[in-house]
Amino acid sequence: MFEGLFANRNGDVTAEVPPERPEAPRPSIGLALGGGAARGFAHIGVLRVLLKNGIVPDIIVGTSIGAVVGACYAAGKLDELADWAFGLNTRRILGYLDVSLGGSGLIGGDRLAKRLEESLGNMTFADLPCKFAAIATEIGTGHEIWLTRGRLVEALRASYALPGIFSPVRLGGKWLVDGALVNPLPISAARALGARLVIGVNLNADRFGHGTTISSHGSDETDDLLYASSKEQRNGFSRMFDPERRLKRQMLGEAGRPGVSTVMVEAFNVMQDRITRARMAGDPPDVLISPRIGHIGWFDFHHAAAAVQHGTEAAERAMEHISEAVAALA
Repeated sequence: MFEGLFANRNGDVTAEVPPERPEAPRPSIGLALGGGAARGFAHIGVLRVLLKNGIVPDIIVGTSIGAVVGACYAAGKLDELADWAFGLNTRRILGYLDVSLGGSGLIGGDRLAKRLEESLGNMTFADLPCKFAAIATEIGTGHEIWLTRGRLVEALRASYALPGIFSPVRLGGKWLVDGALVNPLPISAARALGARLVIGVNLNADRFGHGTTISSHGSDETDDLLYASSKEQRNGFSRMFDPERRLKRQMLGEAGRPGVSTVMVEAFNVMQDRITRARMAGDPPDVLISPRIGHIGWFDFHHAAAAVQHGTEAAERAMEHISEAVAALA
């Protein structure tokens, strides 16, 4: 009885078929790139896998190194950044460290900013083909600042200005430092800027056994031995005649005692991990990518190739979940 519905004028019921349903538009995709210093090169591997599989982000929000990688991708400079990263070694890394003992940080950051300017020039947020934001923290108020306009280089400098290491950056009348102090993995910002599907890349998830609670602890006999050793060193004449060695020991540490740099980095690690967990508990991403890069230190920039590879592998593991999420929201 339904033959006439699709019959043409010649009575051929097979000549015409119902029109195909139009393909559902894909949801807007947001990419939240977390902070983690040298571990951030893993973002390069993640982005390459996403693009290879046709997942092109409409919105990118980054914190610290995540902001640097995200901006370079949006500016079409991702391969250039990768080539630069792969060429880093200890000597070249030291060449970027312009020590500034008289400033607000150990490193002025001008040499690294100059390298960014060589790549990004005077590009602004308005020049990018997609929405982009860099997360920073205002000194004094603790405000979470979403940098969304102006020159990219200054915004990136503010987003990765690790307190005590890099000097703060003044932008728009505010003194800004690393955004990881308030939002290490900016999922909320990506969603607020219009992303329907948010993919988060967490660089600090590979820390098994960290962040637990030790319910009972106190001093023991080893504390007395360490105190006696420290007292002997304080009374020794070597401290009077070897200030350079003393400063090096203070910064890098010695057997059984962490140095200033280790304390700062580990404290920042703990803070980032706790804040990330808390914020994801209330506002998790739709898909979370967690490269296993806990063995790569914050300043191991010469291990860029390994970080990129771990990012690649983590993104490949997550592709099935990403495809399912895109299909579900289409």
